[in-house]
Amino acid sequence: MRSLWVIAKRELGSYFDSPVGYVVVTLYLLLNGWFFSNTLFLQNVASVRVLFDMSFILFMFFVPAITMGAFAEERRAGTLELLLTMPVSDWQVIGGKLLASFLLLCSAIGLTLVYTIVVASLGNLDAGATIGGYIGILLLALSCASIGVFASSLTRNQVVAFIISFVIIFVLFMLDKVMFVPSWMGGILQQFSLDFHFQNLLRGVVDTRDVMYFLSVVVMSTMLTAYHLSKRPE
Repeated sequence: MRSLWVIAKRELGSYFDSPVGYVVVTLYLLLNGWFFSNTLFLQNVASVRVLFDMSFILFMFFVPAITMGAFAEERRAGTLELLLTMPVSDWQVIGGKLLASFLLLCSAIGLTLVYTIVVASLGNLDAGATIGGYIGILLLALSCASIGVFASSLTRNQVVAFIISFVIIFVLFMLDKVMFVPSWMGGILQQFSLDFHFQNLLRGVVDTRDVMYFLSVVVMSTMLTAYHLSKRPE
């Protein structure tokens, strides 16, 4: 556990030693703030629902940008082999990189509580939906980060890693929106959709099936990452 945390701190520090961490957090808050203020002041709707809806769209771009260098940059710089031969397991390396990405996203999500406080002071805030929304966005952030780390493990090119991660997240977002398929197939695809389970949590009902879905995505992505790393030449 200590090794995992050391790796996480190293990765988290690298985000803020470069403009990446500051740019992602700032843009996330500015874009969410713009849509939030538009809903609040122009449409006169006291709700934070727009924050959660927009966060999913933003995650499609921001999460790949955050995670694209997790392993790709290590491969390009030739430091991955050195890292993996240190007295740490592959799982600790993967977990550390995933934790760092998740903590960066958590910092951005946590700052949106300012918008929630504003809504609570101006109108009747739906506490159940808000709590469910924050649980959903945290689970979504963790799931997308795990997909991004997996995509980064597949290549040494960060742009390629970004594209792979974006495509996977986008496909999982669109699965419940596929048209012109039989109803029975639509029902199956729906169960594999990130957005379907995310929208369920936004209703304020935290169903264990939705939570287990997100955790399953994390576990599967992490296992695929570990499998790919285990195939490296000895």
